[in-house]
Amino acid sequence: MRTYPLTLAAALAATVLLTGCSDDKSGGDDVKNADRPSDSACALGDMGVKVGAAAAPAAGDTGTVTVTLTNQGKQCTLKGFPGVDLLADDKTTSVSPDEGAKAPSLTLGKGATTSFTITYVRGEAGSAESLDVRKASFTLPGDTKTAHELAWSYGAVAWADEKPSVSGFETSGD
Repeated sequence: MRTYPLTLAAALAATVLLTGCSDDKSGGDDVKNADRPSDSACALGDMGVKVGAAAAPAAGDTGTVTVTLTNQGKQCTLKGFPGVDLLADDKTTSVSPDEGAKAPSLTLGKGATTSFTITYVRGEAGSAESLDVRKASFTLPGDTKTAHELAWSYGAVAWADEKPSVSGFETSGD
């Protein structure tokens, strides 16, 4: 009877298939885990930064500064709000999130973009109720050691009645 070679071939094929399986989920150099989503926080050093503004033309007017980030590193996650500070000659003030805003978790693949917006009311230059801002800086949640500074050329910011605010991260593009 000639069933032995066929049985032997089937057993050999099953052995090869079974040894190719692994329940090791540790990652390492394992190719099957290479596309697994990453929960690591986005690093500012891996981001391209562009700033655009719709500056408030006069005291009492509302203006916005939008910061667009492009992930140039590996996949990462933003969980929370950007940390924004306004810096004047003698004072640094933190900007609070928009009232009632929620910060969803956002995963960015390489090349993906997101943005956030700082909304402010222009104040009277030199007024005790305004902050004569010279620079703004921001950090990403989970990467609070690295800050990106930008020159503020949008005039004084009203501080007494109309405090500035920052939006959560918004998705950009498709």
